[in-house]
Amino acid sequence: MPDSVHVVWYKRDLRVDDHRPLAEAAERGPVLPLYVAEPSIAAGDDFRPRQWTLIREALIELRARLAKRGQPLVVRCGEMPGVLETLHEAVGPLRLWAHEETGNERTFARDRRVRAWADAQDIPFMEVPSRGVIRGPHDRDHWSDRWEAYMDRPLVHPPEALAPVPEIDPGPMPTHADLGLRPSTAALQQIGEAEAHRTLDSFLYDRGRTYRRAMSKPGPATTECSRMSVHLAYGTISLRRMVYELRRRRDELQGQRGAAADDRRKALSSFDSRLHWHSHFTQKLEDAPRIETESYIPAFDALRADDWDSELYEAWLTGHTGFPMVDACMRCLRTTGWLNFRMRAMLCSFAAYDCWLDWRRFAPTYGGLMADYVPGIHYPQVQMQSGTTGINQIRIYNPVKQGKEQDPDGSFIRRWVPELARLETTEYVHEPWRMSPIEQQAAGCVVGTDYPERIVDHLEAYHHAQDTIRTLRERPDVQEQAERILQQHGSRG
Repeated sequence: MPDSVHVVWYKRDLRVDDHRPLAEAAERGPVLPLYVAEPSIAAGDDFRPRQWTLIREALIELRARLAKRGQPLVVRCGEMPGVLETLHEAVGPLRLWAHEETGNERTFARDRRVRAWADAQDIPFMEVPSRGVIRGPHDRDHWSDRWEAYMDRPLVHPPEALAPVPEIDPGPMPTHADLGLRPSTAALQQIGEAEAHRTLDSFLYDRGRTYRRAMSKPGPATTECSRMSVHLAYGTISLRRMVYELRRRRDELQGQRGAAADDRRKALSSFDSRLHWHSHFTQKLEDAPRIETESYIPAFDALRADDWDSELYEAWLTGHTGFPMVDACMRCLRTTGWLNFRMRAMLCSFAAYDCWLDWRRFAPTYGGLMADYVPGIHYPQVQMQSGTTGINQIRIYNPVKQGKEQDPDGSFIRRWVPELARLETTEYVHEPWRMSPIEQQAAGCVVGTDYPERIVDHLEAYHHAQDTIRTLRERPDVQEQAERILQQHGSRG
């Protein structure tokens, strides 16, 4: 029996490339790579069957990759740290390795339990920084410099071989039922380390040429955006690997002339900035975990607390609001698990401003619809789009205007709202209520029967939200708190 078995605890880092805990553990002795499917985590409002479908797919590939190196991935269905206790009894002395994770309240509490267990058992627990996020006190004024320094470090190559732990059975891959989840029927993007690299290459060398023009339009964005968000969410590729490959490709384009090369360089620069924002927003939740359940400024918690309308919520959640662009986007998200950023922001805006729903109640379920859900991005963004940060501009999306601008021919709406597919006049696709009763009958789309009436008056909701939030933000105590929020979370160089 060796002096220690090095347990590499996998969470949102399902890869072998650029995986420092795995590489460092492999240099020190036998490695037991471990993933634990935890029913308590799967029971959260922000966890849906589609997420386990993706994780399970990535785990199958990860197990095979590790097995080729000598030790397959060990998978258990249970609760941490109980699983660790069982392994400890089976193999003796352990050392535990993991990436730091900025997750939700459930995973944060779980991580604290694991740390407490390791301390009580006198087991070394090495947590490695991840995604350029800084844990503990830090100077926000120089955060960007530290992020760049992290991205500039040499990539960590996967170990060629792993000393195995043959006493431990790898175990079966848990099913949805094992986690208390329904089977998933969503049409999801493929995931896995090999797919992550293929998807990135296709974006950098082909699909990304029209990225800047396409990223706001939900139809073209489906293929012309990077589609790397789901891979970042589960760590089938590291953020540093993406930054490295992106900048290498950009360097290759430096010597090329012409409009096409110039467009590609600009597209890659835009994408580079969004990778920076990925960490910037995650840092907000890392610095203030409370913003998952509390507004940045406490006074905003009472803003919508007593105005929950379950009928408006259900109409929004299922895509039956009577606003075609809202409904198309929600139905697309529910079916595929993916939607481009601008349209996600519009959906959130509609819930928070038009329906006047409390973000604290709809945010977890909304996050669970996203195959690429990352708490550190989701909750700061939901608060921004709900107007509760106190420091960001109030941005209320007009759903009709967004439809006409981002889906000018109505093709996206027609695809996802089949009730409107037969309408020949694009203007009516965006505003079906403008049809006369005779036109509605002729088109087979009677508003209120075949397609819902609008559930709110957007203009009325717009003025109510603007006036209410502006009045609250003008209060001296709120302005004082906003200054503190800006100092703690504001973007600076």
